[in-house]
Amino acid sequence: MATKKSLPAPTMSTEVLKALANPLRHQVWREVSRLRFARAADLADRLEVPANTLSFHLRVLADAGLIEEAPERARDRRDRVWKPTSGQLSLGSPEDPVADIALGNAVLATSVAGTQDQLARVAKWASSFVTGEDPVERGTLAETRLRLTRERHHDLIEELHEVIARYRDDSSDDDLSWTLTILSASEEI
Repeated sequence: MATKKSLPAPTMSTEVLKALANPLRHQVWREVSRLRFARAADLADRLEVPANTLSFHLRVLADAGLIEEAPERARDRRDRVWKPTSGQLSLGSPEDPVADIALGNAVLATSVAGTQDQLARVAKWASSFVTGEDPVERGTLAETRLRLTRERHHDLIEELHEVIARYRDDSSDDDLSWTLTILSASEEI
């Protein structure tokens, strides 16, 4: 039985890299993605940044195609609500290298810092969960070892992305926002 191959995630353009290389914009983009819909004032409160500063960064993210307006969510014509554009992006690969190495490294550093922060928060919470002090599941940290060829590893990651897309597309405004980070590394690293 042939498996359906999904298209690889498009490599980030220089414009996207420039937008996400700025740590505040990267944080704004993650927050808009997490909330699904957001206004500059709401983001300013959450991120403790002046709204006029955020308006500039929101426009840069929109120009890069990372977010777009959601007029159906606006209260009136002056109200600007933003939503993330769908799909995933890749920093690059040997077949489709990163558009700008310096910007790519800056985006990677910002992304890694965000993931490290998330891991630290999960680790801090986990100690209260495993002791029963906090009985509410707020995260998961699981580790599994697999023996796979490079091709099977690639297929596994593609399948996981397809499953994630199904869950993402089948969510509602009342659902909690979960950040899922998949880290896989061969023993060669």
